[in-house]
Amino acid sequence: MTEAKEQPAVEQLALGALFAALADPLRRSIVEELLREPVGARRKCSSFGVGVPRSSMTHHFKVLREAGLITQFDYGNRAEVMLRRADVDARFPGLLDLVALGSRQTVATPEDAGAVN
Repeated sequence: MTEAKEQPAVEQLALGALFAALADPLRRSIVEELLREPVGARRKCSSFGVGVPRSSMTHHFKVLREAGLITQFDYGNRAEVMLRRADVDARFPGLLDLVALGSRQTVATPEDAGAVN
């Protein structure tokens, strides 16, 4: 039996929680990968080949779910996640577009520009 884990309702999504979840590079990379999937697509949690222990991935998915960025479905011996794009866009229009844009751009550092302190 499929069971969706508890997550905040759309009106409970908090910008601070979303920013905190996205501040971690690994979690942000998960969201960036999900943004490249078709809307409503589910991905197996084990498909994000990021090279960290399963327990660490469990923690990262929990943070993303509790922030309201993903829905997580448990199937007993496996789990899948889906980006809550429509919900996040309804509450904070354009936020996920900025995340997607950021994943396609490299940020220039002062060193890249030849700045001297």
